[in-house]
Amino acid sequence: MYSQIDANKRKTFFLMFGFFLLVSLLSFGIGWYFGSYAISVFAIVFACGYALWSYYASDKLALSINNAKQIQKSDAPELWRIVENLAITTGLPMPKVYIINDPALNAFATGRDPNHAAVAVTTGLLETMNKQELQGVLAHELGHVQNYDIRVSMLAFGLVAAVSLISDMVLRMMIWGGDDDNNNPIAMVVGIIALILAPLIASIIQLAISRKREYLADATGALTTRYPEGLASALEKIRDNAKPMQKQSPSTAHLFFANPLSGKSFNNLFSTHPPIEDRIAALRGIEKA
Repeated sequence: MYSQIDANKRKTFFLMFGFFLLVSLLSFGIGWYFGSYAISVFAIVFACGYALWSYYASDKLALSINNAKQIQKSDAPELWRIVENLAITTGLPMPKVYIINDPALNAFATGRDPNHAAVAVTTGLLETMNKQELQGVLAHELGHVQNYDIRVSMLAFGLVAAVSLISDMVLRMMIWGGDDDNNNPIAMVVGIIALILAPLIASIIQLAISRKREYLADATGALTTRYPEGLASALEKIRDNAKPMQKQSPSTAHLFFANPLSGKSFNNLFSTHPPIEDRIAALRGIEKA
């Protein structure tokens, strides 16, 4: 289990490095095309600034988008006790607890660090899971907090959005406001292709980071509860009772315990989550080890 955790942390580091490399290449490519590297500096500063803004504001936005309502202990005593006990077990501060009125079986954690964290669960999850399964799901979500996945997710989200905004802005400049001196047809075609591909590549990196962190949180949750079967059983129930969230937002899909969107991707490359069967097999492998 510990080797799996270490491997996932290393892979996430390299993926984040790839993210910043993409932003840098895109920025310097823009500077080369327009003949002014001041534009490159602006693009890098803008991307980092937008990621920083996401770091501080995206948690509140994610909770608001998904209609999550904050609760106190008296509103859902059993849920509160499970979160509280898991926080004590992992040595984490008690996160804020939210409930989403939705029959889908799902949950997510958000925030910029353990001192500013929140966990949200759907009413469908609370109604369907037994105590051990609910503990498994919540241990997984607190695993995201413990491993600082929530910080990585916020930064990745901010960088994807920044790359998309920069690409869109520069594409408009090239097509509608370009200088005649820069109208080299080959350079323009290459530039347009690069600017179209950049947001796609950024999204793929974000999704790859998300999948790695899901495996890591599964392993961390199993380590916390010492009962991988509880989490594996919860995943089986989600697989067998799969239904999308009533209010769907692709921008926050990567935060959820299971894919909250309707329909299936034509390729795992574009999925925010690893296949449920693979996650179950990995957990059962931990239990046999």
